[in-house]
Amino acid sequence: MASQDYTPFAHLTAPNAPLYRQVMRAFLVAKERFAVHLRPEDVYATLDAERRPADVEAVVKALDSLVGWGNLRADPDHARVTAVEDFYRRRFIYQLTRAGEAAEAALGTYDEVLGRRGELQAVALHDIVTQLRALLVIASEDETDPAKAYVALSVLTARFTDLADNARAFMGSLQRTIDLHDIEVEAFLAYKDRLIQYLERFIQDLITLGGRIALLIGELEDQGRVGPMLRLAAAREAADAAPEDAEQAEAVAYEKWAGRWSGLAQWFVSAEGRESQARLLRGRALGSIPQLLAVVRQLNERRAGRSDRSADFRVLARWFAQAPDDAARHRLWRVAFGLYSSRHLTVDADTLAERTAKPEPAATAWGEARPLRISPQLRRTGSYERRGKPRRVADRGEAKRRLAEIAARQAGEAKEARDRLATGGPMRLSRLGELDPLAFQLFLRLLGDALATWRPGMTTTVATSGDGSMEIRLTALDDGSTAEVHTPDGVFSGPDHLIDIIDLTAAVSVPRQGASLRPSSQFAEDR
Repeated sequence: MASQDYTPFAHLTAPNAPLYRQVMRAFLVAKERFAVHLRPEDVYATLDAERRPADVEAVVKALDSLVGWGNLRADPDHARVTAVEDFYRRRFIYQLTRAGEAAEAALGTYDEVLGRRGELQAVALHDIVTQLRALLVIASEDETDPAKAYVALSVLTARFTDLADNARAFMGSLQRTIDLHDIEVEAFLAYKDRLIQYLERFIQDLITLGGRIALLIGELEDQGRVGPMLRLAAAREAADAAPEDAEQAEAVAYEKWAGRWSGLAQWFVSAEGRESQARLLRGRALGSIPQLLAVVRQLNERRAGRSDRSADFRVLARWFAQAPDDAARHRLWRVAFGLYSSRHLTVDADTLAERTAKPEPAATAWGEARPLRISPQLRRTGSYERRGKPRRVADRGEAKRRLAEIAARQAGEAKEARDRLATGGPMRLSRLGELDPLAFQLFLRLLGDALATWRPGMTTTVATSGDGSMEIRLTALDDGSTAEVHTPDGVFSGPDHLIDIIDLTAAVSVPRQGASLRPSSQFAEDR
C-alpha cells in the first residue's frame, strides 16, 4: 500500500495556524452555500473582524501557502480582465481540493469528539424496540418489501450507533468526573445528585428494555429472516452502482450490513464466555454510583480539615525540600517509609574489619572484587536455620466435588422454579396455585421488580429480573377481585392482576397456546 500524503495537515503546525484555520473555514462555509470559487477579497470579508489581518495581502500569502500544501487550488482569474495589461497581473481565484476538504472533515470530527460529553439515551432503547418490532412484522409478510426492510434496518443501525457512541463517550466523561479531571469541585458537588438520579433512571430502563431487545433479536434470528432482509437491504443500497461493479458493490454492502447486525446482537445478547455490552455497561454504571459517593465523602472530609494522604505527601515533600543535607534526607526517608537494607544478608565482624583495612573502590568491577563468603547452608536453603518436614498439601478434591454438587442442585432448583412460574400466556394471579418456598421467593422478586417500575396512572408494566432470566408482565384488573397464593408457610393475598411470566432462558421461542402470533412483548401495548 502506497504511503499517504498528509501534507494538507501541515498548516496546523505552521506559525500562522489560526489564520489558516479561519481561511479554510471560510471555504467550508462557502461550499455549504454552493459557492465553488473565492477571490482573496471574498475570503478577507468573511474573516472575523476582530482577528483578521490589517490588509488583504496577508490573506493572499495564506492562500498561496495553502495552495502549496495541497489544501486549495489556484486558477487564473480571467473574469476581471478588461485590458491587455491585466493579463500580466497576478490574479487568481481559489477553490477547495479533495485533500483539503478531507482534512477539514477530519478536523471537524476531531473537534466534535473532543467536545462530546455523551449521554445515556434511554429514548434510543425505546426506538430500538420499536424498530425490531417493525422488522418482525416485515419478516412475517409473505413477500418482504425491500424498501420497508431497508428503512427499518437503516433507522435501527442509526439509533444503535448513536446509543453505543454516546454511552462510550458518557462513561469516559463520567470517569473523568470521578477522577475530578476537567471539572471544578464546586460544580461537581452541585450536580452530583442529578447525575446519580440520571444513572439510576438509565439503569432501570436498561434492565427493563435490554431483556426485551434481546428477546426480539432472538425471535428474529430463530425465524431465519435476518439474512434475507440484510440481502434485500444490500441489494437496494447497491442498486445505483455501475453495472460492472454491481455484484462487488452488493457483496460489500451485505458484509457491512451483516457486521452491523452482529454488533447489535453482541451488544444486547450474552454468549457463553462473553457478556453483552449492555450488561457490562449496566455493571459499570452501577459501580460508578458508589465511586461518586466516595468522591463526595472524600471532598467533605477534606473540607472538614481532616487529614488525607495527598496532604500528608505534600507536607512530606516540603520537609524533604527543607532538609539541610542528604544525611537528614536519608533519616527522614527511613522514618517515613521504614525501608532499610535487606535484613537476611548480614556481614560478620571479621568481614567488616577486613573491608575496613582493605576497602574496595566503588569503580571496581563485580568480577574483579573480592568475593563475599556465604554459608553453604544459606546458599542451599536460603536460611541459616534448619527447616523441618514441610506440611503435606491438603487434598481438596472432595470439597470441590461437594461444591459442584451443591451448585448443580441449586441450578436445577432454580430451573424448576422458573418452569413452575412460566405461565405460558396471560392468566389471573389467583390461578397461579400453590408454590413451594423457592418458587415463591422467585415470584416475590419478580413481583417486586414489576412494582418498582409502576407509576401513578399506569395499568400495565413489564419488568425483567436482575439476572435477565425471567420477564413479568403485570396488568391491573378493575373488577375488585382478590388473589391468594398458597405456600407451605402461609397464604399470600392481595388485589388480583393479570400476569404473564416468561422464561427468557428457553433455547427456542415456541408460540404458546392461546397467545398471538405477534411478538409476546407487544402484549402490554395491545391491551
